[in-house]
Amino acid sequence: MADFCLDQAAGLRRLFTRRQLHVVTFASGASGVGKTTLVANVAAALARQGENVLIVDENGGARHMGSFFGVLPAGDLLQVVNRQLALEDVLFSPMPGVRVLPAGRAARQIARLSPMQQKAMLEGVNTLAEPIDVILVDSAPGHAHGLSPWGLAAGEAVMVVSGSGASITDAYALIKKVSLALDRRHFRILVNRVKSAGEGQLIFNNLKSVASERGIARLDYGGAIPADARLKQLAALCQPIVEVLPESPSALALKAFASHMLAWPEAEYEHGGVEHFVERLLRFAPAARVNALAA
Repeated sequence: MADFCLDQAAGLRRLFTRRQLHVVTFASGASGVGKTTLVANVAAALARQGENVLIVDENGGARHMGSFFGVLPAGDLLQVVNRQLALEDVLFSPMPGVRVLPAGRAARQIARLSPMQQKAMLEGVNTLAEPIDVILVDSAPGHAHGLSPWGLAAGEAVMVVSGSGASITDAYALIKKVSLALDRRHFRILVNRVKSAGEGQLIFNNLKSVASERGIARLDYGGAIPADARLKQLAALCQPIVEVLPESPSALALKAFASHMLAWPEAEYEHGGVEHFVERLLRFAPAARVNALAA
């Protein structure tokens, strides 16, 4: 197993060899808070800054990333793992600097992949020529332990909430679940659809206070995105607002968040290179399943 891990790390290191690698997962306690739209726009904003972005899309049904960009994915990472499709057949690039990896089915199976399936995934990834600077994981709800191994292995976890009471309650419940089941104790809060900056700060302060008092997790403020009907309208037209209306308040907030994200402190795997990240992913996959069953 050690030799396989080193082989896999070496292969992925060839893919992620440009500058510091950032891996950030975006999650929400429930659907309907605009998470996928935010991830797509953050990816577009990063691409405008010269970053090469890979979105790992764990969603299925009508909420997948392809629906935002107006692309019907040709397959899923699981078909690559099972040697039914090549990775290049599954990946799609909706705009320069952004690639999307549909992985909804694979995300549910990754903790149970055989060594041969892991090898097939590695061989598929090794076919990519261009490096990746940033991986954004659009986490799907419903994982037994709250987040998939991809999300758990990420250096940063962003919890997206809206101003509704239900969204805040669901976000806290997910933070508590992940913290207690897998001992992940740090999250950043991104508040969407706020009427003012003060509202976003107030929502964060309340969440932080409860999480701190109960010893659940340490929360940091990721920022707030103003309520903007045009954000949803452009999403329906498969257009990122940061591209179409780059000076709108919501686009400016999204671009500021993307820039701030690149300045977050290095995670251990970022400092040590991709090999550390790969080791984290391989370690989290089986451990997450065992811990989820025990929790």
